[in-house]
Amino acid sequence: MNRLSVGRRIASNICGVRSVHRTLCSITGVKNPDLVSEKEPFDKPGLTDDIPQYDIAIVGGGMVGMALACSLATMPLTKQLSVAIIDSNPALVNNFHIKKEDPPDPRVSTVTPATISFFKDMGAWEFVQQHRHAYFDKMQVWDYTGLGYTRYNARDVDADVLGCVVENKVLHKSLLSCVQNTDFQKTIYSSRLSAVTFPTRSSVTSSSGTSSSASGSSARLELDNGNSMYAKLVVGADGSKSSVRELARIQTTGWKYSQSAIICTVEHAVENFCAWQRFLPNGPIALLPIGENFSNIVWSMDPKESVDRNSMSEDDFVNAVNDALDSGYGPHPQSKSFEGGNIFSWLKPDGISTHEGFEVPPKVLKLASQRLAFPLSLMHANSYASKRLVLIGDAAHTVHPLAGQGVNMGFADACSLSKVIAEGVAVGSDIGEVTLLKRYESERKAANITMMAILDGFQKAYSIDFMPINVLRALAFNGAQYISPLKRKIISYASGNQLLPLFT
Repeated sequence: MNRLSVGRRIASNICGVRSVHRTLCSITGVKNPDLVSEKEPFDKPGLTDDIPQYDIAIVGGGMVGMALACSLATMPLTKQLSVAIIDSNPALVNNFHIKKEDPPDPRVSTVTPATISFFKDMGAWEFVQQHRHAYFDKMQVWDYTGLGYTRYNARDVDADVLGCVVENKVLHKSLLSCVQNTDFQKTIYSSRLSAVTFPTRSSVTSSSGTSSSASGSSARLELDNGNSMYAKLVVGADGSKSSVRELARIQTTGWKYSQSAIICTVEHAVENFCAWQRFLPNGPIALLPIGENFSNIVWSMDPKESVDRNSMSEDDFVNAVNDALDSGYGPHPQSKSFEGGNIFSWLKPDGISTHEGFEVPPKVLKLASQRLAFPLSLMHANSYASKRLVLIGDAAHTVHPLAGQGVNMGFADACSLSKVIAEGVAVGSDIGEVTLLKRYESERKAANITMMAILDGFQKAYSIDFMPINVLRALAFNGAQYISPLKRKIISYASGNQLLPLFT
């Protein structure tokens, strides 16, 4: 058994429980688990040629980058690492506050039970609970033809919830607060990356035409404010337009969808506890609970329609939303009893939500935020990892928002990478070695490509208005509604289980 296999066994449960100190100490004989073993190659923050040296430089301090920092800060095997966080967002250093009386921000994320567990393991979920958030235990999906619908219930998989909708600023603040509550050796640079040079590569040239050189076995990073640093591992967590990915010349595969999404916050007369999604001829519309009497709208449509919708008066837009979520574009699906001749009546399903009838979403009364529009695309980096470099989150992949899985994929990246780094620490390996980082790429690339293929397939399947295709979609809806084992597989997969819903 090689060293990395030993390290993997030691750290395999590192995201679920943080109790491997005693195991490692019993193996290595280290008496004080807070001290770094003499065999470990990680230095305390120091100077190399008057330039700071870090173990890890995380470029991008958004939700996914901060999740990686938080995970590293709260794991016994990695909390002694020195980390630089590079992000020009002033919120990282200004310690911004979220007021409970503030209206909900339209930028939200639907986090899965797997992501919630990740946050709880890090100690970050307690900060989320101090602010507005909304658990939901039911979800209804249908399309405009009225031929079929599906209702999911957390009870079908013996769970309490299907997910939780949280404002992005709350998730970000919670992760930042969690990191600040530790003695983690972090330095935040309010700047942008302008150039990076890797020791085994030729110089990477900045936009200004200047070049930089590396020293020793570390990557050298140049910032646009004139600062420089060395790092044994550079993490690109800087979004879909990643400067790390571009400077490292990593190619991508993908395409733009002929759709844009409008997001906003709306208000109801009553509180919403269900997630709703209806597929329309030009794209899906989702109504997601956000807490109190508020919900979030994510409405995908062709770009011209998004311009028209965005320029509507508030009253006209609210009417359009209610029309899209009710009987506009087509009739309501008819709830079918099993005695009424449904083609799935012979199954005698045992699930709870198989017997739940179609419901109309709560009516929207008014807008509670501005409307934001953005184009939709799919992008996937051809490589996630090379020597001293790794990509996570939107820097590695972007997907259609129809299932709200994008940020969850990023959080899963952060969890996986932190485990891999812990494995390297456990056996005294160089955390920037490509053989170690490829373990992360192998795990996450397969999972991400699978999810991307499923979401892209959904987007394409529901972009066609052709009766035979409509009938096939209806059969899929009814199959997901009435075939209990299939329904449980779908719920489990959407909750963060990496097993494929149809083949396991």
